[in-house]
Amino acid sequence: MVDPIIGMKRLTKVLMDGGSGLNIMYVEMLNAMGVDRVRIRPTGAPFHGIVPRKQAMPLGQIDLPITFRGPSNYRMETLTFEVVGFHGTYHVILGRPFYAKFMAIPNYTYLKLKIPGPNGVITIGTSFQCAYECEVECCDHAVAIIASGELTTIRKEVTEEALDPKKSTGSLSQWRALKRSS
Repeated sequence: MVDPIIGMKRLTKVLMDGGSGLNIMYVEMLNAMGVDRVRIRPTGAPFHGIVPRKQAMPLGQIDLPITFRGPSNYRMETLTFEVVGFHGTYHVILGRPFYAKFMAIPNYTYLKLKIPGPNGVITIGTSFQCAYECEVECCDHAVAIIASGELTTIRKEVTEEALDPKKSTGSLSQWRALKRSS
């Protein structure tokens, strides 16, 4: 978790995800920042791995400046964000494109991030308490999704795939045995 300035607003819940191939911004955050939606460029490229077994279609892409630290030693670059229309517990997720552009080196043990600046290395950290609070919020969000009925839809799709011999690699008897055990 870091707290950069994106556009003209300091965001406090920004997740650093070295495993993500995208920089993601949620549309509600874009609205809260007061950014006009006409700045969003359309894109036709869906991405995977956010919603299980489904592709997610972004609303588009937007380029925004992102700044770390203060006047004496700061680093500012323009990043491209995929704008998504679903709810997330973070303001923004920064992925590998961020790491590459800023030449950032993460230390996950100490929750620190180091990036080169004009006057030396910029070390960015967060508190364990902040990270914990965001993790709790993520868990609460996941529970709410499960309770809302989306899980029922996913189970139905998985069941249909399991019963369809063209889509399934297992047999019907394996599926029935699995169903009885759960």
